[in-house]
Amino acid sequence: MTEAAVAKAESSEAVAENPAWQNVASLPCLLTIDLPVPFFTLGQLAELAKDTVVDSHWNVSDDVPIRVNGELVGWSEFEVVGNKLAVRMTELA
Repeated sequence: MTEAAVAKAESSEAVAENPAWQNVASLPCLLTIDLPVPFFTLGQLAELAKDTVVDSHWNVSDDVPIRVNGELVGWSEFEVVGNKLAVRMTELA
């Protein structure tokens, strides 16, 4: 079983154990991973094009914020799983 499948199974079990979650567990939400890019200017935004590389000035070892519907819920790190980019939750807010 993949790590993603294990994580999904564990979260499903947690929802099943708490009846209060059953009413809201299927509601959609927007999960975003924020990678802040300090010192980015409108001029750079206007010059964005295909194959443009933007330096985020973000250290590889620094976790990035995860937000649900705009609210900070935790911190994560990027990792490659197969040929896809994934996010591993490292800390809850």
